[in-house]
Amino acid sequence: MSGNSTDLCYTSATELARLYRSRAASPREVMGAILARVDAVNPKLNAYVTLAREAALEAADAATDAISRGEELRPLHGVPVSIKDLTPTRGIRTTYGSKIYADHVPDEDALVVERLKAAGAIVLGKTNTPEFGAGGNTFNAVFGATRNPWNPGLTCGGSSGGAAVALATGMGPLAQGSDLGGSLRTPASFCGVVGFRTTPGLIPVYPTDLAWDSLSVAGPMARTVADVALMLSVMAGPDDRAPLSYEVDAGQFLEAVQQPSIAGWRVAWSPDLNGLIPVDAEVARVAEAATKVFESLGAQVDAACPDFSEVNDIVLATRGVSMVAHHADRVARWRDVMQEGLVWNVDQGLALTSFQIAEGEKLRTVLWQRVRQFMEGSDLLVTPTVAVQPFPVEQPYPTEINGQPLDNYTQWFFLTYAISVVGLPAITVPCGFTAGGLPVGLQIVGRRRQEAAVLRAAAAFEAAAPWKDKRPPILNMESPRDSTTRGGNGHSEAR
Repeated sequence: MSGNSTDLCYTSATELARLYRSRAASPREVMGAILARVDAVNPKLNAYVTLAREAALEAADAATDAISRGEELRPLHGVPVSIKDLTPTRGIRTTYGSKIYADHVPDEDALVVERLKAAGAIVLGKTNTPEFGAGGNTFNAVFGATRNPWNPGLTCGGSSGGAAVALATGMGPLAQGSDLGGSLRTPASFCGVVGFRTTPGLIPVYPTDLAWDSLSVAGPMARTVADVALMLSVMAGPDDRAPLSYEVDAGQFLEAVQQPSIAGWRVAWSPDLNGLIPVDAEVARVAEAATKVFESLGAQVDAACPDFSEVNDIVLATRGVSMVAHHADRVARWRDVMQEGLVWNVDQGLALTSFQIAEGEKLRTVLWQRVRQFMEGSDLLVTPTVAVQPFPVEQPYPTEINGQPLDNYTQWFFLTYAISVVGLPAITVPCGFTAGGLPVGLQIVGRRRQEAAVLRAAAAFEAAAPWKDKRPPILNMESPRDSTTRGGNGHSEAR
């Protein structure tokens, strides 16, 4: 392939697959360029916390040899992928962002890693996350903070923060993330990339302590909608280890992004989910301006939204129970070394009464029926992805928006969490920039199990967006001089 290593680093997975098949580039060449990119950029931002350098190079050599021999190539043959440090990887350190597991090396892959490898992807390393993924700012006591590539003094979001930063800076074309209340979508929005939270069950989750969990999902992240569709096509589908999983025609995801059209579609727009939480004025302005793109594509855009007022009570009940199930035993033993927000959430869950838990589930049902009926009259619901702009990396979470105080550390990402509790598929795509040059994401929500429609709309929007190829100014950054990036140079090898 002609061009420099930066071009290779920013080449999409879809294009890499084409280049490999035409022998215009090789997996070994691409892996070398991306590893050089990691060496140059990662110490400044702390996206990768463990690299599988030697294993990745060996796999890239094998993938290159397979091309030379004319073997049949799999969908992600030779394509580098990063894995979130919450997700087990056989033989590669997986810490969950916790001192408790600082030296933990799993002996099996998570199901989603199995599928990515089976599709030919090469695991490059593990990306940073807050402890056990709890929180919307990526920092932990093991590796420190991950920084926003558009302004390293600001947060990249969380909990899939390392994944989003790696994508935005050319340190790999694909990233695996996960999402409970917005953990894929928030960092994708803050970093200017694409993240897709799909219907629970579409991508099977294993291992997990809660096999019947209908809130937390794994998902694809990339720089383009087409790459997200490609990644989803190999991640989706049933597995008995994940009882909520179901049969699906994965080919529809690839078809959805080819020459997409949304002419005649009905799009509902709301800046704040009918007043659920305050939204930063500039974020709302940028997102609302982006809805004009849908109109230019022939869709009808109307200001409309169902009532989401039950969300806070639902989140307190469902998140509290989940945190107790996952972490109460750890808090009992290691409270003093665990992240403050996580400990608060476990304590809050332990204090719930059976009535409050039951009421949360009843309210969730009421909300679902209302949202379901609303979506019968709309093809899409569109909102800003996050209610705030990226905030200082040292600040754990926003405590107010537009001068209005927030009640707890989850409310600032209720635009995404509200969609999680009703189980609808939602993608975030870059939709513009603030006056200060920070990315703003647009959340595109579809009907239940209608991932293909969401991808189709996102691909049409992306194709019409003039900002889609803008890159963060990372090459001119100075390295941060404080201690919050300790241990996070990404050069810890697999073991």
